[in-house]
Order: sequence, then structure tokens, then C-alpha cells
Amino acid sequence: MNTTKSSLLFDEAKKYIPGGVNSPVRAFKSVGGNPLFIQKGIGSKIYDVDGNEFVEYIGSWGPHLFGHNPSFIKQALLSAIENGTSFGAPTELEVEMAKLIIEMVPSVEMVRMVNSGTEATMSAVRAARGFTKKDKFIKFEGCYHGHADHFLIKAGSGALTLGIPTSPGVTKGNAADTLVADYNDIESVKKLVLANKGEIAAVIIEPIAGNMGVVSATTKFLSELRTICNEEGIVLIFDEVMTGFRVAKGGAQEVLNIKPDLSTFGKIIGGGLPVGAFGGKKEIMEMIAPAGPVYQAGTLSGNPLAMAAGYAGLKYINDNPSVYTILEEKAAYLADGFKANLKMLNKNYAMNRVGSMMCMFFTEQPVNDFKSTILSDTKLYGRFFNEMLRRGVYLAPAQFEAVFVSTAHSREDLDKTINAHFESLDTILI
Repeated sequence: MNTTKSSLLFDEAKKYIPGGVNSPVRAFKSVGGNPLFIQKGIGSKIYDVDGNEFVEYIGSWGPHLFGHNPSFIKQALLSAIENGTSFGAPTELEVEMAKLIIEMVPSVEMVRMVNSGTEATMSAVRAARGFTKKDKFIKFEGCYHGHADHFLIKAGSGALTLGIPTSPGVTKGNAADTLVADYNDIESVKKLVLANKGEIAAVIIEPIAGNMGVVSATTKFLSELRTICNEEGIVLIFDEVMTGFRVAKGGAQEVLNIKPDLSTFGKIIGGGLPVGAFGGKKEIMEMIAPAGPVYQAGTLSGNPLAMAAGYAGLKYINDNPSVYTILEEKAAYLADGFKANLKMLNKNYAMNRVGSMMCMFFTEQPVNDFKSTILSDTKLYGRFFNEMLRRGVYLAPAQFEAVFVSTAHSREDLDKTINAHFESLDTILI
């Protein structure tokens, strides 16, 4: 595999961009080697600047439910750009987008568009604080809610992969208001609530975590969490930036049958463009300016290009519910192939899957929380990643990220991936 041009570009990028990349996990730091610079994506494939082709399972970290550059989203963007790229003023499409999200997610009564998942999560916590007039909130070890200061306490995603779950630059004041519980452990939540009685504004959780691999909260745990929040007047926030419209039409809350007070979204609602949103109960959302005193703003919020792409994607899902049947069939086929390979190799590595998101951990212990997640052998994953790459399959360059299956992945793609999976493991496990 020739990577000459990518290597030269990376050397040049490091002179002008911190670490040579604009988001840390892209740097291949945890898997070894240099990142590939991507030129284009079509369907299930991406192509780098050296002309290498890969069957790809990142999908821009989740939003490409239909693969890269689907024609109906491309057409929506071309139509929108004819009218302009940004106005800083309301557009009709923002209203239609809000109505569609509210229709598809029953817990959402009002919604505010923002520009990223980080904006969505930090704004949701701010709204909860304004609504409850309390300062502290609970998050869970290994869950990643973006890079706002108060979230970078025992976080997941790139912070976990790079070994910096608590980032320099986060103040003691922020850390003091951030309470950390153990995922899927309701007793840890009860202890924090008891020790901080009447001071907790919100609990924020990835109901299906996608940033410490793929780890789902149990229905029992979430049900008990919902009860505690009701009893204590705490706002329950589901971070569905990754899972919203990915694991089901109504997101993880539909799969797990638990209604939060607020939800955050991103990824799919932008159709591949930068976007985020938060929404939920009307009484909480009406605290947001200009309806209420909690300030939140964004010059490019509701950007017409992001709205056009996102609306096209959500409308397609809403009109074609069979999308999730197709995704389930493809993802199950891939996961079953991986499991069959592991059996042939006499390995029992943990495999977690929810819908079209999955992860194989290099540990034979069940993975259901942060402590079991970090048992995975990340060095072995790095070798596995590079073997897969050499065989034309592009996975996340980090153990603690998800494999995302799209409707564009063909049986041929899946079979190629399953074969590469066996050969790669067979090579590194010798």
C-alpha cells in the first residue's frame, strides 16, 4: 500500500496544525503509523490521496447512515446552496426540521439547533442548571460528552484513547461541580445524590455509550436512574449525539424504552455537516433565551446547508422505516462473521453490538462499564487495525470507538471485512 503523499502531507500539516490534525483521534497515535489523508468517499468506500481504496466503517464517526455522499443528500445540498450558505436569520427549513425531530422523538417537545455535539451537551446542562437553580451534575466514567471543561473529567473517546481522561486546563471549580458515577452501577449514583442532597441539577449519560467502545446501559439501571431523578427533582439528560437516529428512529431511548427530560443530538441530523441540537420538555426549553433567562446563542445555528442535508436524511428515515431492518441485517451478518472467526481462532473476545453500532474488545471479560472496557489490550488493537488497513478495511484508529455499518455496505463489502478480520487476527495472534 503506497502512502507517500499522505506521509508528506502529514509532515507538512504538523508545521501548521497541532499534532498535524484537527481532532486528536485522527492522528493514529494509539495505533501507530501516520494518518491517511482522504480525498473522497462514495457509498461504503473511501479513497486516500495516494489512490488507495478502503471499505470504511467510521462514516465520519456515525452520521453516514446511508454511506458517503448519497445522491438525495447531495441534491438537497446543491439546491440549498443556490439560495446562499448562511443568513444569521431564521429560515423556514429550521421550523420544518424542528417539527420533524419532535415527531420522531416523543420525549422532545421543543428543540434548539446548535453547531456541534459539544454545544448541545453543554447547553443542555446549562438549561438544567437554570431550570433547577442548582449547580452540580452527575456524569459517568468513560462517557464522552464533548470537550467542554466540565465534561473532561474521566471522559471517554479520544481522551480515553490518549490516556488523558482529565485534561489540563480544566479548573478545580469545574471539577468540583462535576460528580462522577460508575456506568451501570445505580448504587454509585445513590451515594452521590445522598452526599450532595438538593445540589444536583442534572444527570447526563450516554444511554448507549459509543466512546468507550459500544456499551449499553441496562434497562433496569436506566429505569432506576429515571426514578431517582423524578424523586430528587434532577433533570435526566440523554446524550444521543451518536445514537440519535442511528440505533433506531427514536434513538436509544426508543430501544431502551426510557424517556429523558432533555436529549442532545448531532451527527445524523446534519447529514454529514457540522450540527447539533438539544431538546426536551417544554418547561425546561422555555428557559432558553430569548424565551427565558438562560443564554445560548450561535451565529451559524440552523445553518441552511446543515438543515438541508439533515432534513433530507431524517425525512428519508421517517418515510422509509425499513432502513433499520436493513441496517440490523447487515450489522448482524458482520457481527456473526466476527464471532465465527473468533470461535475458529479459539478466542472469546468481547463483542458488543446495538443495531448498526458494534465493537470488538481485546479482552475475554464481558464489557459493561468503564472498568471492564480498559481491560482491552490497546496495543493488540493497534496491530489489528494496521493489518485490517493493509487488507483494504478502514476501522476507527482507536480501540474505544464504534464500528458503524451503513445501508451502503454490500454483502461483498461485509464478506471482505469478515475475511480480513480472520486473516488479521490470525496474523497478530501467532
